[in-house]
Amino acid sequence: MLETILTGTGLTMQDMALCTLCSAAMGLCLAAVHSYKNSSSRNFLMTLILLPVIVQVVIMMVNGNLGTGVAVMGAFSLVRFRSMPGSAREITSVFAAMAIGLAAGMGYLGAAVFLTASVAAITMLFYSFPVREERMLRRDLRITIPENLNYSGLFDDIFAQHTREVSLLRVKTVNMGSLYELEYDILLKSPEEEKEMLDAVRCRNGNLTVSCGWKAEREDLL
Repeated sequence: MLETILTGTGLTMQDMALCTLCSAAMGLCLAAVHSYKNSSSRNFLMTLILLPVIVQVVIMMVNGNLGTGVAVMGAFSLVRFRSMPGSAREITSVFAAMAIGLAAGMGYLGAAVFLTASVAAITMLFYSFPVREERMLRRDLRITIPENLNYSGLFDDIFAQHTREVSLLRVKTVNMGSLYELEYDILLKSPEEEKEMLDAVRCRNGNLTVSCGWKAEREDLL
């Protein structure tokens, strides 16, 4: 299964076609796996399909030529530094596509299929588990209070009951200085407690404006 099909010294059109078909098929599978519970542009998915084919053809062309192989490796290294930062999942998919193309270019079609199946199985298994991430419980809470209220410790008992973490990020005056707006970064104990917490805050701040939304976080970039 893991033996190379390129047994001769020369390269035949049949071998080239077989390796190219394998690379394209594995690239198509990799693009489908990358789209699983993920939003991607059509251009990036097309890149994942064609990248194994391109790498495979390059590897087959420089097979046995050490100097040319080193030069090509240096050219590929420039791709990372001349591109915009991508998410961790995108970079992983790009490296997987290059590994598939490398295996197919050396004639190890079984290894290319095995690598694709392994990446697909691990990815789909990981994203199939219902994991409640901490960021799903993090909120950006903004509370408006009258200027005559001392905001220091004003909502501590409410936060102690409904949150695991709380930080006062900013205080600013609004409405010509007659009101204060407090901005908190909070981590809820449970999403079901959000409304109960907001009702308690509204009773404390005189039913002035209260807003609570998802805490925007920067995407993991590499």
